[in-house]
Amino acid sequence: MADVPDNAPEHCPGTTSEKAGTSASCQGCPNQSLCASGATKTPDPAIAEIGEKLSSVKHKILVLSGKGGVGKSTFSAHLAHALASDSTKEVALLDIDICGPSLPRILGVEGEQVHQSGSGWSPVYVEDNLSVMSIGFLLSSPDDAVIWRGPKKNGMIKQFLRDVDWGELDYLIVDTPPGTSDEHLSIVQYLSSTHVDGAVIITTPQEVSLQDVRKEIGFCRMVKLKTTIFCTGSALFTEKMCQDFNLTLLGKVPLDPRIGQSCDEGKSFLSEVPDSPAADVYRTIVHSIQEYCSKRVTGDQDTC
Repeated sequence: MADVPDNAPEHCPGTTSEKAGTSASCQGCPNQSLCASGATKTPDPAIAEIGEKLSSVKHKILVLSGKGGVGKSTFSAHLAHALASDSTKEVALLDIDICGPSLPRILGVEGEQVHQSGSGWSPVYVEDNLSVMSIGFLLSSPDDAVIWRGPKKNGMIKQFLRDVDWGELDYLIVDTPPGTSDEHLSIVQYLSSTHVDGAVIITTPQEVSLQDVRKEIGFCRMVKLKTTIFCTGSALFTEKMCQDFNLTLLGKVPLDPRIGQSCDEGKSFLSEVPDSPAADVYRTIVHSIQEYCSKRVTGDQDTC
């Protein structure tokens, strides 16, 4: 649970629960008096602060996956590169995969440092109009393990949203870890005072991956996130799943080993191999996302 303190007992009901401070498992907990007072049930003031901080961000898109290794960060990076190919747009990527940050490597900025200014942390710039923030920039080595419990991860996500000098953005893309856990609950909670355009769920067509995607769809519906699906590889089963859940299949990118090679080298596949079938599909998908976001701006919010 996202609202369980680091030093809580095993069966803690959560600080925002009606039973906080009064259940049997609360006996002996150092937080019992605070929870029983009701102070922990008040909204986190950071939510309003984040809403104010991100008021100059026009569009916010979450990129999710049920299972790891399906191309989620690859898609996030290519979506950002494609959007930033329009020099009139300002684009940023936020990597909240705290334990497995891969965007610094994929974007070719591994080893860069985050700088502090009077207005907060400055994100790392990949291009003049494309920036990224990741915990990978705060580690002394790419091989360092981040061994954190939920509350510390949540605090880091809050800091990324509230304390980074994002500036005026057309698009903020949030790359999340696999699954539906602390990081996902936190990002939705912290963005609740601002508008999230929607979520793109990334999958491969195997049933073992689609099983987890169904859980991800359930999560999105519980937190009222509009959802679309993107698939790498042949997508016959993915198409059926989208029909069953009445969701849009954004596209199916054919497998191309040059995509992985470009990511390893920190380069954009769309620039390296612009005439490939996979690059064509990527551009079509990005165009669909741009159209959806533009319709939301003009008041049509029922397009997805």
